[in-house]
Amino acid sequence: MKKNNINYGFMQLLGKFFTGYLPKTINVSNNTIKSYKCTFRLLFNYLNEETNIDINNISFEALNFELLTAFFNWLIEKRKNSMITAKQRMGALLSFADYAQIQNIETGYTFYNSLVKISKKKFRRIKSKQRCTFTRSELKILFSLPDTYNKIGWRDLVVLAVMYSSGARAQEICNLTLRDISYDENNNAILTLIGKGEKSRRVKITADTTKLLNQYLSSRKIGLDNYIFSSQRNEKMSVSCIEEIFEKYIKIAKEQNPDKFCSGRYTPHVMRHTTATHLIEAGVPLAIVKNILGHTSILTTQIYLDISQQTIDDSIKQWNEKWFDNTCVETETNNSKLIPDFLM
Repeated sequence: MKKNNINYGFMQLLGKFFTGYLPKTINVSNNTIKSYKCTFRLLFNYLNEETNIDINNISFEALNFELLTAFFNWLIEKRKNSMITAKQRMGALLSFADYAQIQNIETGYTFYNSLVKISKKKFRRIKSKQRCTFTRSELKILFSLPDTYNKIGWRDLVVLAVMYSSGARAQEICNLTLRDISYDENNNAILTLIGKGEKSRRVKITADTTKLLNQYLSSRKIGLDNYIFSSQRNEKMSVSCIEEIFEKYIKIAKEQNPDKFCSGRYTPHVMRHTTATHLIEAGVPLAIVKNILGHTSILTTQIYLDISQQTIDDSIKQWNEKWFDNTCVETETNNSKLIPDFLM
């Protein structure tokens, strides 16, 4: 009797996960839901093809470390999934496992911890293979999060915008004073940034960011030698304060958009990487990007040429998804009649 309750709990929670939690509670995109459904269809196909487990009697207890490890090995070795694709499948399973634990911590405990253990063992090195950057849609989300009716939220938005527009390091933002801001003939702000080795450079920021910055400065009414950005306790903002700003909004962004912000750990330096990548993708010559970033050698700047390849990869991916709609190509089996309707 107890076993039947546990089995029913798995399918019941999975159904609520797809019909209520994902589309209504956290409002994820249709593409994310489609990808997550694909993951569970693959899991059920694996159970039917490679195990003696009946999908109708599946339980959290059955989804232990050994079975889930074998499932990921099956994805990689038999279905020839890349490690990146397998990691995306892991993300879908972890999302459901986290949801299951919220509903009943005992129910999903083994399932969740098995996934975490596999993730650390199998996917821990994937992040180091490419430099993390924000996509343009992720930046739009990030900039929408600070509450501009709040003094701190208004400051946070200006910090994020100025960092992206200038490509400045976190410490350079902390050191910025009112005296370091001048304007060109079109009234766009030019920041004098003091970089590594006390070397200074001048970076012009966009008109929109200039407008934000000017509004912020008007509200603060600071003196020429005062720092532009302060913390709640100090006149000069610290790097750790900027790190906390990023940590705060990235956490919110991930919770609201589980299909995004998945490329790695988003530190303040990621914004600088993002600026460099977007400049190169926009066709700005490498030598100019070098000067904007304050690199001593152009060899340092050249690492971003590899990053811009991601734009090509993303475009190809979007083209395939739009025209071929094969985000989850499955071999023809008789398993489809066993798959729950909410996964179709």
